[in-house]
Amino acid sequence: MIEIPTDLPADLVPLSWLVGVWEGTGVIDYEADGRAFSGEFAHRVSFSHDGGAFLNYSADAWLLDGDERRPLVSEIGYWRLARPATDADAGPALLPATAAAVERTADDVESLRNADGGFDIEVSLAHADGVLELYVGQVKGPRIDLATDAVVRTAGAKPYAAATRLYGLVDNHLLWAWDIAALGRELGSHASARLARAE
Repeated sequence: MIEIPTDLPADLVPLSWLVGVWEGTGVIDYEADGRAFSGEFAHRVSFSHDGGAFLNYSADAWLLDGDERRPLVSEIGYWRLARPATDADAGPALLPATAAAVERTADDVESLRNADGGFDIEVSLAHADGVLELYVGQVKGPRIDLATDAVVRTAGAKPYAAATRLYGLVDNHLLWAWDIAALGRELGSHASARLARAE
């Protein structure tokens, strides 16, 4: 059963089933540049909110190699419903809102429902290895489909061109799959995991 926190802004209700800390394991299976990458990894994902119209996101993963845990990816970011910014929204940068804040209602959020019956979302992620991703997609019930709209890399980052991610709530577990186009390979299956709510 999905419980919606009572202090959640209306814009976050479609994403409310993500809120919490999730932990579990997954598998890597990717071949590129003449090499096969495979193995089991531990994963910890956190979705939280601080009153804004977005979820804070952080995730860390470690390759499991016997008794050793070797760091893989560390990423942080923000998840939100896609909607046009108004004068009541702060930004860009440190610019304050130019109109009084208006508390958004369930009806305001309902007006954002797309033709497919879901809600368009935007996700911005920064990886510790110098990769930045902007995803667009939709949340429809307890399922999220995302695809990169833009990928930016630092000069020293490894080649990484595109990705898709799928998240779903199945039997009270967060299941996800991540496909990538990296190291010169076209978009293909890369990793998946099953996580249980830890907090």
